[in-house]
Amino acid sequence: MEWKFVIIGLVGLFGLYLLGTVLLQPLKALIRLAAWILLGGFLLMVINTLFGHLGLYIAINPVTLLTAGLLQLPGVALLVLVNYFII
Repeated sequence: MEWKFVIIGLVGLFGLYLLGTVLLQPLKALIRLAAWILLGGFLLMVINTLFGHLGLYIAINPVTLLTAGLLQLPGVALLVLVNYFII
């Protein structure tokens, strides 16, 4: 086996490693965001279930899910406070 083939193989493997790293980072961020959005939606459903009889109801839509997902627990508290003071 010639050294050229070994070097080309190693460069190819390094290129695959770089490509995998570049493609995997945004995928990890999207998976993490999806998990937080699901948790935020669950928290909003729990709040609607527990406090619905008191008149506290937060609509579950993409804006509230993104707020609860990106800001996590403070985002849910923000939605509750906004709902309390505006409505």
